[in-house]
Formats: sequence, structure tokens, C-alpha cells
Amino acid sequence: KENKKRKRTEEVEKVSEDQCSSVVQEPPVKAKKPRKKELSKAEKKLANRESALERADEEEEQKLFQSKAKQKKGASHAITKSVVNSDTGTTIKQQQKKKVADETVNRRTVFVGNLPVNCTVQALKSLFKGYGQIKSIRFRSLVPAEDTLSKKLAAIKHKVHPNAKFVNAYVVFKEECDAIKALNENGTEIASGFHIRVDIASKTNSHDNKRSVFLGNLSYDIGDDAVREHFSVCGGVVAVRIVRDRKTGLGKGFGYVLFENTDAVHLALKLNDSLLMGRKIRVKRCGEKWKAPQKSPGRSRAPKDSVDATLKNKRRSNDSFVGEKANPLKKSTKPKRLKTVPRNKAGKNE
Repeated sequence: KENKKRKRTEEVEKVSEDQCSSVVQEPPVKAKKPRKKELSKAEKKLANRESALERADEEEEQKLFQSKAKQKKGASHAITKSVVNSDTGTTIKQQQKKKVADETVNRRTVFVGNLPVNCTVQALKSLFKGYGQIKSIRFRSLVPAEDTLSKKLAAIKHKVHPNAKFVNAYVVFKEECDAIKALNENGTEIASGFHIRVDIASKTNSHDNKRSVFLGNLSYDIGDDAVREHFSVCGGVVAVRIVRDRKTGLGKGFGYVLFENTDAVHLALKLNDSLLMGRKIRVKRCGEKWKAPQKSPGRSRAPKDSVDATLKNKRRSNDSFVGEKANPLKKSTKPKRLKTVPRNKAGKNE
């Protein structure tokens, strides 16, 4: 019995050893890859179409995204424009309101020209306070004594250029009717040789050209009163305006004179080429264009006969080259006759 048991155990051990050796010796089995199915032509076309549609959808999405981003940028830019202006820091609506407000202020403002340099705010207040309540007074057209000084500082410190002879000012009233009343001070002599010019500062204020004359070739350092005295012979002078440089205060060589009536304008035109401060001034109506004098005014016009003769000569000279051109021969309208051959010649040819 014991021998049988030993034999069985040995057999079992052999079988287990054989199984282990077979497991160790056999190589690992590779997993078979699934073969790709070959697509037909129709399936390939469908796949290509689907991929193209997907790409088109992606491109459309990108374009929509970009357009939305641009719209957002434009809206933000427009908002920034409407909210804040780079120069003034105010909105467009506020600017429009400001313009309207400025125009209303200008209607209440009076321009005072040809004031002496030593004129003060108190002197102007005492002159205009009888017409109504004054809100502010500011001086303009100041020429500072030094280039480093601003006009505002020069006005506060009274440091004006020694050659400067006059200044201008703006007087702002509380009511518009008070500013209109203040125009009565136009032409008053505030100091010796200084007749002031008073006018409304509004841009809508029109100038009467029919009662005005233009002056040219004026001296650069001329004053308003010198022009007033020169034209006072013609009639009542309402105002004199000489156009000047803002920085230096010197005249630009031209100006205007406004008279009380049109009759004075006719008399003023006769003062054309008259001497004023050693210069021959030019006087003409406002709106007329100045024509330069001709170099040879003494020459008279040529008679019509000579003009006609010159025109004929020109025409001949132009036609002189016609002979060189080949003129086409005129075709005769008469029908051509057939040539008659004599009988003798015809017989010989036969």
C-alpha cells in the first residue's frame, strides 16, 4: 500500500512539473489587432463632407467671436468718446450746452478797445456800473515785458512792454439789456488821445459794410486816434478798428472805419492816396477787391481796323502750311466715256 501511495505522489509531481515547464516554455500569445475595414467611395465622400462641415462651423464660430469682440471695442470706444473728450474732459452734450451757455454769456459781454495801458479794473467799473450789475472784468491784448511772463501774470503784476500803448478788455454784465445800454459809451474819451470802442462780444453781431471803409498801407505803429482824426473831416466816426498782431501788439497794415451814415463813406473815398504818418493810404469800400494799377496807363487801345488786320495776318500765318499737305483730288461727277477703237486697227488685231 505504501508503495502504491508513493508511486501516485511521484506521478502527480511529474504531471505538475510538466505543466509548469509547458507554461514557462510557451511564448506569450500576441493579441490580434482588429483589421481596419476598407471604406467605400461613398463612405469616404460622406466623411470628407462631414469634416468640411465641421471646419466651416468652427470658422463661423471664430468669425462671430471676432465680430462680437470688435462690436464690444467699438461700443466701448464710442462710450469713452461720448463720456470723456480728450481735450476738454467733458461730454459732447456738455460741450453743446457749453456752447449755448457761452453764446448767452457773449450777449451779456461788452468788448472795450483802445484803452490806455495804465487802465485799471476800478476805472472800468466806475465807467460802466451805471448801466447794471457787473459780474467780471478781464483785460486782453497785453504785451508782457518779458517773454517768460504770461499775459495773465503781466496783467496782475502790471508788467507790460514799454512800447505797448493800449490794451483791450471784456466787461461781463448780469443782464443782456445792461450790455446793450453800455454801448452808449462807444467813442468816449477815457483819457487824452484814447477814444474807446465799445461793442457786443457776440459772434452773431453783424457789421454794416455800407457805412464802412477799408484802409490799407497803414503804418505798423499807428494808433486808433490818428485814424479817427484823419477821417473826422468826412463825418461822424462811430468806431476805428486796426487789425493787430496778438503777440507784439503792432498793426498789420490795414484796418476799418465805421461812420454814422453812408454820406461820410463817399467823402472818405476821396481821401484815397492821402498821406497819413508819411504813407499813402488806400481807401475803398468794404467788400470791393483791390486792383493793382496798370504799368502802362497812357497807352490807348488800338483801332478796330488794325486789330482786324492783325487777326487776318494771324489766320494767313496759320494757313501758310496748308500747301505742304496733300490735298485729295476731286472726283469728277461726269460719267466716263468708252474709248472708240478704229476699224483698221481692229482688223489688224484679228
